[in-house]
Amino acid sequence: MPRPVVKRTARAILLDGDPQSPELVLIKRTKPGRPPYWITPGGCVESTDPTVVDALHRELSEELGGKAGNVVPAFVDTVSTSLHDAVDGGTAAAGPDEVKVQHFFACRVESIDLAQRHGPEVDEPNGEYEVVRLPFTREGVTSVNVVPSSLRAYLAANIEGITALLADDLGPR
Repeated sequence: MPRPVVKRTARAILLDGDPQSPELVLIKRTKPGRPPYWITPGGCVESTDPTVVDALHRELSEELGGKAGNVVPAFVDTVSTSLHDAVDGGTAAAGPDEVKVQHFFACRVESIDLAQRHGPEVDEPNGEYEVVRLPFTREGVTSVNVVPSSLRAYLAANIEGITALLADDLGPR
């Protein structure tokens, strides 16, 4: 029997720079009393978002003052809310048989203007949100604690495939 989905997120595997040697845009999160970790830009799908892709664009605007193009579905991760809360240090508000579904999209930077960032991460930060770029290579992706670990493993195993998702010869997106 399917588990109830209690939360959905839209996140960007956001590449910038030369298509032959792109960089991956991440957010280094540093919370008080915890070691840093790196996440892809994005966040919750809100009830006011017409689609998951619209949520992605809204989140990129909030977190990066940015816009992305060539948005292509790349990876979906399903996480038990009890496991997610245990890893994130939160307290589970949902039952153990409920899940969070994370939609990851490969896309390219069209623009980033950090001065245009807005939203809760900027207005009421819980720790630090530092925008960083890493070489989009196995070494780059595995050099930091990218979370979730399933995404880190997917990225490390699929550098060429993710880059191919953004190739010009795939046609209109």
